[in-house]
Amino acid sequence: MTRIGLISDTHSYLDPAVFKHFEHCDEIWHAGDFGTLAIADQLKAFKPLKGVYGNIDGYEISSVYPLSLRWTCEEVEVYMTHIGGYPPRYNPAVKKELTARPPQLFIAGHSHILKIIYDEKLNCLHMNPGAAGKEGWHKVRTLITFAIDGQHMKDCHVIELGKR
Repeated sequence: MTRIGLISDTHSYLDPAVFKHFEHCDEIWHAGDFGTLAIADQLKAFKPLKGVYGNIDGYEISSVYPLSLRWTCEEVEVYMTHIGGYPPRYNPAVKKELTARPPQLFIAGHSHILKIIYDEKLNCLHMNPGAAGKEGWHKVRTLITFAIDGQHMKDCHVIELGKR
């Protein structure tokens, strides 16, 4: 079983509580808009990190992290990008990728809206952890923890870090 801490849209701010909430996680996945490479470095020093760059991230981050990532965790194929949309309103470029090769788990950030939605047409779970940073229009900073056990995604917890 792999325990994941899912975060996005830190926008150069990393709440110290993230380390407490991700303490029992095996990996951290960041769905873009790190803000600075220092944020990625802090997370990477704490736990193994997978991440993608977002629309506010400059060359410093995009030279290290890709626009999108596709990998297998346990027996679950995962696809992560920053600007992805959500079922059924996917970003057009992402929709082509999702319909051509549907993953079991699709992760996006960008909207600052926490969503966990199952797409029955694609047999795919969509997760957006909302925004953990202080920049943006969201009112509450959020993250998600969950586990992947073989083919199963389970033990999902939404965490509120506090007001923006």
